[in-house]
Amino acid sequence: MLVRWLLPLLALWAASILPVPAALGAEPVFPPGLRIGLEPPGDFTLSNRLAGFEDTGRNAVITILDLPARAYQDLARSAFANDQKAIADLKRESFPFENGIGILITGTANEGGGPVHKWFLLATAVGGEVRDLTMLVQVQVPDAALSVYSDAVIRKALASVTFRPTPVKEQLGLLPFQLNELAGFRVMQVLPTGGVILTDGPTDDITTQPYMVIAVGPGAPSDPSGRGQFAKDMLATAPLANIKVKLSEPMRITGGQGYETRADAVGPRGNPVALVQWLRFGGSGFLRIIGVGARDDWDRLFTRFRAVRDGIEAR
Repeated sequence: MLVRWLLPLLALWAASILPVPAALGAEPVFPPGLRIGLEPPGDFTLSNRLAGFEDTGRNAVITILDLPARAYQDLARSAFANDQKAIADLKRESFPFENGIGILITGTANEGGGPVHKWFLLATAVGGEVRDLTMLVQVQVPDAALSVYSDAVIRKALASVTFRPTPVKEQLGLLPFQLNELAGFRVMQVLPTGGVILTDGPTDDITTQPYMVIAVGPGAPSDPSGRGQFAKDMLATAPLANIKVKLSEPMRITGGQGYETRADAVGPRGNPVALVQWLRFGGSGFLRIIGVGARDDWDRLFTRFRAVRDGIEAR
């Protein structure tokens, strides 16, 4: 239970994955960083502005959402809500695809001055090596393109939907920074907000293991006099209790302007922890590096946290 609510808080604490074009074939194509792919029909190609595919000449779009399993119930409730007035000829049905069975919702909406045909495929991963996954695939085809992308064509594409294990290296390659030193930590999760969680231990239960959160964010103060309060405000969002600051001061981090804050706190299990937060400022944004670990092992952990920090390079 602790892990389920702590990970979303860490994602918020950290502060979208941008797909890039690639050659398409007859096999399922996965937008970079996603666990969900399909065989794109017709002239659909990977989009360079959203997670999915586009036929820009016909204004047709396939959007893919790769979400945690906990998102399924809310999406299912929305799918079966009675007030769907924006979509005409609404139909819902079970729909088998390559890796399971989902809910297919179809209908037509008036958008941009004309009818647009819509398909929504909602499903969750059950069993197998892909876990903690809810997918929502949305297809939009203008009425003028329906002769090319008929209901049968779109259904065939949706039937080809396939899951794959999390492509960690691929996701890391999409981050705005590069990790050149892990200091014994391993990548636990790449965040869709442009960050990464590292941990050290046999499980993904970061309530019992040291961990790091590294992310970029916008809106850092340009005036150095405001950075101390900014660092304090950022630290206050940590999913920890009784945070007591022990040190807070500006410093140089890999040649740039930065700020270091060290503190003691209480972890989700009531365990005493220590933490460090480094902010490295640049332009209108900042890089944020957080390390959290057991207080009685702090000296060893701090050395490793610092090694990871010094190995981060902007792309």
